[in-house]
Amino acid sequence: MPDDLKQSKDLAPYYLAAIVESAEDPIISKTLHGIIISWNQAAERVYGYPAVEVIGKPMTLLIPSDRPNEEEEILERIRHGERMEHFETVRLRKGGERIYVSLTLSPIRDGDGNIVGVSHIARDITPQKASERDRLQALEEARKAREQAEFSNRLKDEFLATLSHELRTPLTAVLGWIRLLRAGGLDAQSTEKALEVIDRNVRSQAQLIEDLLDISRVTMGKFRLDVRAIEPATVITSAVDSLHLAADARQVRIQTILDSHAGPVSGDFERLQQVVWNLLSNAIKFTPKQGRVQIVLERVNSHIEIRISDTGKGIRPEFLPYVFDPFSQGDAVTTRSHGGLGLGLAITRAIVELHGGTISAHSEGEGKGSTFTVSIPLMPVSRKISGERLHPKTSWKEISVECPPEVAGLKILVIDDDPDTCDMLRAVLQQCGGIVETANSADSGFDAFRTWQPAIVISDIGMPEIDGYEFIRRIREYERPLGQKTPAIALTAFARIEDRVRSLAAGYQMHVAKPIEPGELLTIVASLAGFIDYR
Repeated sequence: MPDDLKQSKDLAPYYLAAIVESAEDPIISKTLHGIIISWNQAAERVYGYPAVEVIGKPMTLLIPSDRPNEEEEILERIRHGERMEHFETVRLRKGGERIYVSLTLSPIRDGDGNIVGVSHIARDITPQKASERDRLQALEEARKAREQAEFSNRLKDEFLATLSHELRTPLTAVLGWIRLLRAGGLDAQSTEKALEVIDRNVRSQAQLIEDLLDISRVTMGKFRLDVRAIEPATVITSAVDSLHLAADARQVRIQTILDSHAGPVSGDFERLQQVVWNLLSNAIKFTPKQGRVQIVLERVNSHIEIRISDTGKGIRPEFLPYVFDPFSQGDAVTTRSHGGLGLGLAITRAIVELHGGTISAHSEGEGKGSTFTVSIPLMPVSRKISGERLHPKTSWKEISVECPPEVAGLKILVIDDDPDTCDMLRAVLQQCGGIVETANSADSGFDAFRTWQPAIVISDIGMPEIDGYEFIRRIREYERPLGQKTPAIALTAFARIEDRVRSLAAGYQMHVAKPIEPGELLTIVASLAGFIDYR
C-alpha cells in the first residue's frame, strides 16, 4: 500500500470528524434510548444549544410537549433497521421557538452489523414552510375573492332578471287594458276594472322606481331625514292601518302590543313608517293563511325596541347573514313566490342606522317564522310633539325656554356615556347662563368633581364599567369627611318605581326619567340650587 494512501486511511476518522463539523446541516448521533452522543456546530446554530449543554441529555429536550410519543416511535423504527428520510416535524430551539425541520434518520451499526445508535441529520425548513403557508393563504384569499366575485356577478345577473320581470309584468297588464280602452266597447264595469288594474300596476312600478332611487341615495350618501319629535306608537299604528286590508285578504291576523310610554324618538316620521311598513308587509307576505304577525313596541333602557314576529316561512340559516344586503333574496329568480327587487330590507337598515339605531333578524330556520328587531335611541330631552316639522339642523338654542334666575352662574357637572346627550344638556343649561362641564364616564366624572367642585351634578345611571349608582356612592364617600353633600340628579332611562327608589337610596336627591322637557330640567336644577351649601 502506498505511504500516502496508508496515511490517508489512518487519518480517515479525522477527515470524517472535520466533514461533520463543517456541515451546514445539524448532524447528531444518539443512543437507542435517545441520549445525545455527538452534536456538531450546525446543530448549535440551528437549535441554539452548545454541545456541552446537550450531550448526555435526552433528545426529547428538542421535542414539543404536544408530540409526546414521537421520539419513541422513531427509535422503535430504527431498532428494526428502518431508515427514515425527509421526515418533516417540529422541534424547539433553546428559547422555546418552534421550527420546522426535515429529518433523515439512519441506524448506526458496529463491526458485527448490530444496531448500536442513531444518525440524525436535520434541515431547517422553517423559511420554506412560511413561504408555503403564505402561498396557501394567498391561494385561499384568491379563492374567496373569486367566489365573492362570482357571487356578486350572480346577484347582479339575478337582479337584472328580477328587475326586468318586475317592470315588464305590470306593463303587460297596463298596455293590454289601455289597448282595450282605446278600442272602445268596454262596458262600465269592465272600464272600472281596467282603470283599477292600471292604477294598481302604475303604483307598483312607482314603488319599484322609488326603491331604486332610495338605494341609490344610500349608496351615494345622499339619504336625508326630515327630523322631528315622534311617538313611535303613532308611526306603528299608521303603518298597521295601511296594511290591514292586505292582511285580511291573506287571512293573516295582526297583533299589536304597544307601550304608549315608549318614546318619543327624534326622527323622520315618513321614513320610520317606511321601516315598519317594509317589515310588516314582508311578515304578511311570507306568512301563510291563518298565520299570525305580532308587532311589539317597548322601552328597553335608553332605546325603544320594535319587534315584528311572524309564523311564516322563516329564513334559511345560510341566507340569514345576507338578509339585509341589497338585491339579495332567498328565492331563486325564476321560482320566486313573491315579487320585489330585494331592496326593502337594505333600505330599511339604512333608514334605521341613519336614526342612530340597529336592526337584526332572527329565525330558527325554514318554516319556523322570523323576528326582526329595530332599536332606536330615545330622545334624552323631549320636545313637544306637534305637526310642525323641524329642520334637521335645528339647534337647542333655537328652542324657546323660560330661564329660572337660579341657573345663571351655577356650576353644573353632567355625566353621560352618550356624547350627544352631554352636548344637548350643555346647550340647554348654558342657554340659561349655567356653567357646564361634561364627562363621558363615571371615572372621568369623579375626577372632574374633585378638581372642579360643581354646585350640582347630573348623572346617567346606565354607563359602562361603573354605573351611576356606584358613581354617586363614591361622591358621597368622598364628601363625608368634608361635611358636604352636593345636590345630584339621576337623569336616566330606567324609569320604574324600583329604579327611582334605588337612585334615591344610592344618594341622589332627584330621579328624573328620560326624556325630559328642557323647561322641566331647568326647573329641577333651579329647585336644587336652594339646597347648595356655600360654606
